[in-house]
Amino acid sequence: MKTAVLRQTVIVHADPGKVYDAFVNAKIHSDFTGSKATGKPVVGARFTAWDGYIFGKNLELVEGKRLVQEWQTTDWTEGYGPSRFQLTFKKVKEGTEITMIHSDIPEDQKDELAEGWNEFYWTPLKQYFSRKK
Repeated sequence: MKTAVLRQTVIVHADPGKVYDAFVNAKIHSDFTGSKATGKPVVGARFTAWDGYIFGKNLELVEGKRLVQEWQTTDWTEGYGPSRFQLTFKKVKEGTEITMIHSDIPEDQKDELAEGWNEFYWTPLKQYFSRKK
């Protein structure tokens, strides 16, 4: 199966530590997405998001700066292995610049995943932090 790489960069009006926590703290993740997430911010720990639709394992965690995960969805073809999901968090004047590199994703799902990140992550994350002011 052919694979693809998806890159996106967004600005969130919050401190990098708080934005990082929104991805690794299951309660905050559930709050901002409106859907159940599980897991602990520990390297090697398994996690789920969106009621189990997304699942994987934490590979690298640098608080407030970077996270790397094995990541997959229940929509992927049976037997298709995990992708590599990386977020970096950089302090900027407006808050935090998040750079996402999502590699080893099924090429035929790249456009759907790109839309999904905008609709189900970046928009709700920005809304969540706008309410926290």
